[in-house]
Amino acid sequence: MSRVLLKRQVATAPQRPQRSWRLVLRGYALATAFFYLFLRWVAHPYLRSASIQRHPSPRSTEPLPEVSIIVPARNEEANIWRCVRSLLQQDYPADYEVIVVDDGSTDHTRAILEQLAAEPAAASRLRLLTLAEELPPGWAGKPHALHAGACQARGSWLVFTDADSYWSPHTLRLTVSEALARGLDLLSLVPEQELADRWNRLTLPLALMGMSLQFPPPLVNQACCPLATANGQYILLRRTLYEALGGYARPELRGSALDDRDLAAVVKRQGYRLCLYDGRGLVRVQMYRGLPALWRGWRKTIFVGSGGLPFMLIALVGLPLVVVLPFLLPLLLWLGRSWWRRWGGNTREALGIVLLALLPLFSYRRSLDKALGLPWYQALTHPVAGLLFMGILAQACWRKLTGRGVEWRGRVYGARFQAHRWAAGLQRPSHKAGSHRHSSASRP
Repeated sequence: MSRVLLKRQVATAPQRPQRSWRLVLRGYALATAFFYLFLRWVAHPYLRSASIQRHPSPRSTEPLPEVSIIVPARNEEANIWRCVRSLLQQDYPADYEVIVVDDGSTDHTRAILEQLAAEPAAASRLRLLTLAEELPPGWAGKPHALHAGACQARGSWLVFTDADSYWSPHTLRLTVSEALARGLDLLSLVPEQELADRWNRLTLPLALMGMSLQFPPPLVNQACCPLATANGQYILLRRTLYEALGGYARPELRGSALDDRDLAAVVKRQGYRLCLYDGRGLVRVQMYRGLPALWRGWRKTIFVGSGGLPFMLIALVGLPLVVVLPFLLPLLLWLGRSWWRRWGGNTREALGIVLLALLPLFSYRRSLDKALGLPWYQALTHPVAGLLFMGILAQACWRKLTGRGVEWRGRVYGARFQAHRWAAGLQRPSHKAGSHRHSSASRP
């Protein structure tokens, strides 16, 4: 009898670890499926944002206010002409002005702006402001430029937009009307992306996935949820709100390398209403041109905006698990088919695990690619984009560990820079006295 029991124990002993491996694979496939279903139905950057064009609010009876559009520009010769022309061609029925802040450009940005300002259509709207190259202590470049423009603005509403953005003619009218109708204090748009080269087509879906996972639009738009973000390519806010907060001169904003996100966090924390909208058909942008610029841009964003080194390391581990490994599952199961059979698995179970991991992934990618105007087969590049972002993440982690910081537009953002974010003492941005509404004096 004892011999029979011993044989049974020996026969059943290996089955426990074998079954454990199969359970691990099932659990992994199930977790991956839930991850992409969450992205598809909760955190989609376009479909889960509010929409002005799909669901417009009733028109407000309040008259449209004067608006000041502020554009910080540093070495933007490739973009500034198209951007400013689109701003000057708005069909906004009330008065508005465009203030372009030249933040120490060393290329032809200033010359292009002067050509634009000489046009008759720009004479009554366009104002140019030139800042000194050297920043005051504790300031980052973009907050300094935005605050300088806001100090010169006349409008009761402010719009902050980037020099690489391109507006549709009705953008200002629709967004201001929406903000008034809903009683918003801050309105921001997730812009339509111009994917002119293969590197943007490869990486942008994954970048949007990461950003919307960190800040799901429905949660951002809930007043009771502390999550807050905005997109610096289009931020519309009340001037009274900006001044009540202290603007970008506020200590935690003046040195921010993620000025849009940090501004939204302060706005929501103070109890004001903000909303993130789908900006397709309203604002278009092309963020980076070519792989080197794309690498530097996303490295800077990850370095300053990922939540610190622990989160960067978690992302470096998690990225291959949810982006690369699902595509490797069929190959791994096929190569290990003999082991799979020894574990008691069969072909049907293996196929079920693969489909459970991949179908929600492809469903999410198809919805996102369709919103971006990409073909269905672009989803097959998902793991390649994951490998590229793993390289960017690894370099950002290394620079964080070594304290080297990252360079962006001739300025270095690093550990020493971050310490300046909390520097004491409010300072109004310094600028040259020659800011003008092309040959008219600026407001003091």
